[in-house]
Amino acid sequence: MNDQRVKRRLAVILAADVVGFSRLMEANDEGTLSALARHRETLIEPAVTRHDGRIFKSMGYGFLVEFTSATEAVRCAIAIQRGLAERNAGIPDDRHIRLRIGINLGDVIVRGEDLFGDDVNIASRLVTLAPPGGIACSAQIHDRIGSKLEIVFSDQGQKSLKNIAQPVRVFLVHVDAPAIDARAQRPPSGTAHYRPDKPSVAVLPFANMSGDPEQDYFSDGMTEDIITDLSKVSELFVLSRNTVFMHKGKAVELEKIANELGVAYLVDGSVRKAGSRVRITAQLIEGASGGHLWAERYDRNLTDIFDLQDEITKTIVDQLKVKLLPREQKAIEQAPTSSVEAYTFYLRGREFFHRGSRKNYELAKSMFDRAIALDPNYARAYAGLADCDSFLFMDYSEDTAAAVLTNSEKALALQDDLVEAHASRGMALSVARRYEEAEREFALAIALEPNQFEARFFFGRSCYAQGKLEQTAVHWERAAEIKPDDYQSLILLNQVYASLGQMENANRAGQRGVERAEREFARHPDNARPAYFIATTLAKMGEIERAKEWAKTALAIAPDDYLTQYNIVCFYSVSGDFDSAFAMLMRLLPLSNADMMDWIMSDSDLDPLHADPRWQVVLRAARGA
Repeated sequence: MNDQRVKRRLAVILAADVVGFSRLMEANDEGTLSALARHRETLIEPAVTRHDGRIFKSMGYGFLVEFTSATEAVRCAIAIQRGLAERNAGIPDDRHIRLRIGINLGDVIVRGEDLFGDDVNIASRLVTLAPPGGIACSAQIHDRIGSKLEIVFSDQGQKSLKNIAQPVRVFLVHVDAPAIDARAQRPPSGTAHYRPDKPSVAVLPFANMSGDPEQDYFSDGMTEDIITDLSKVSELFVLSRNTVFMHKGKAVELEKIANELGVAYLVDGSVRKAGSRVRITAQLIEGASGGHLWAERYDRNLTDIFDLQDEITKTIVDQLKVKLLPREQKAIEQAPTSSVEAYTFYLRGREFFHRGSRKNYELAKSMFDRAIALDPNYARAYAGLADCDSFLFMDYSEDTAAAVLTNSEKALALQDDLVEAHASRGMALSVARRYEEAEREFALAIALEPNQFEARFFFGRSCYAQGKLEQTAVHWERAAEIKPDDYQSLILLNQVYASLGQMENANRAGQRGVERAEREFARHPDNARPAYFIATTLAKMGEIERAKEWAKTALAIAPDDYLTQYNIVCFYSVSGDFDSAFAMLMRLLPLSNADMMDWIMSDSDLDPLHADPRWQVVLRAARGA
């Protein structure tokens, strides 16, 4: 007789299944498994750990998790579903990775690390009652939660579940509830960035205290790298570089900045680089009160810069009392290069890259090339080259898409989780009309970092090239939100919405785009790009006289730049000056390339010219060019 006692314990069980797993595998098995692995590593497992859960069983199509708290189980489920929804934004519906989740509380049988029993089975059966991207739970969970969480339940009544003897009362959890935890700090009014399920942080641009404005690249690079390292911590919500750099050089009260950005904490500091020495001050501030939680000054050799960045990042994490997973600690401690000199060239390259324009992209490339010469295994420098080549090819048709593919492949071979390399590779594949492969790269980039500007912008270009205007609008709206000083996404959205017949949205996007472009031109008056975009957009909105002044400005800055000339052709077309439009088009044709021909054939800004007999002359010349 076997008198071994069966071990039992009370547990909350979360069961999750992938929606349409067989269909996804049939369509693209490698891509599906890769996407699932990314989501599990960067979203699901960190969320489970953050809420004190334990994955005790994994299947290709789903997983089972044990919690000791019903509250934490529901909070975890909501975080996972919201995270997946954010990552799916703009990706074609048939490629979405979505889960159904069921949660139950009960007495389970323990055998080693595994759990069994009817209450485990009930959680699995509840999955079938949850909608895609939704959560179903038993009455036991609903009753345990009570008023602890500000979420909405909908009572589905008693349901019969397969192989379960008694009916189970089922509730659906509304994932889009306004808050996760009633006890969490409330966001300031009017803010859009706050995440109540985790501490929210903004790292403000570190001040350059060297007295030399040319050293801005180093303090900006330090800021960007601390943002990158903190972003690797799954328990933190960290605002992107593009958002916080809008506050560079502004003398504003820190409490006011925290309120505007909608974050609970700010990191502020300064950098003084002199020869081989560097002095860095850093402080962590509570946004609501402006009180200092931590402050420190570091005087180090420049060769210690990577250890110093790690130390600052880990101190901030410790002060915020969040858990650092082993792989997150390893990622933070991994130095990007063995050469500090290569690092400084890389930082200078990033500064030029962020300024935009052909001249700056070319300067950035030279900096990245010098970094690679010093360290041939510097993955981020190869990714920087791919970024520059992406914009140069996309905007000016310089070099070929092959150059982008080559550099992005080198970057990914050295470091396979570089978001910018996946984004640039997706752009190059899209240009080569390998759209399915491109979408996989964009999906990987967004899974790794949903708030990466280039991934969203390039994905939008890919969708636009395929005529998928609704998806284009989703990505470019997100790109404009991620990068508050980006005007190009909004200018392009003006045309997309007009093509969709959504004139209110078109005018809204156009006006916002013009405002941002004017600010950009004030910062960099030697760049014709914002000027010619403003001219065409104002013409579309009927402000012809104002548009003419901007067109003159663009031509005065870059009279021989064919991209400037082409966009002024669009301005002439929209404003009804057909004689000037045709005259400049004929000047352009001998200098044009295949992509320019594609634009001439398909650009809706040139639609007003189609009824003119001279249009056929242009088409014949274009085909023969």
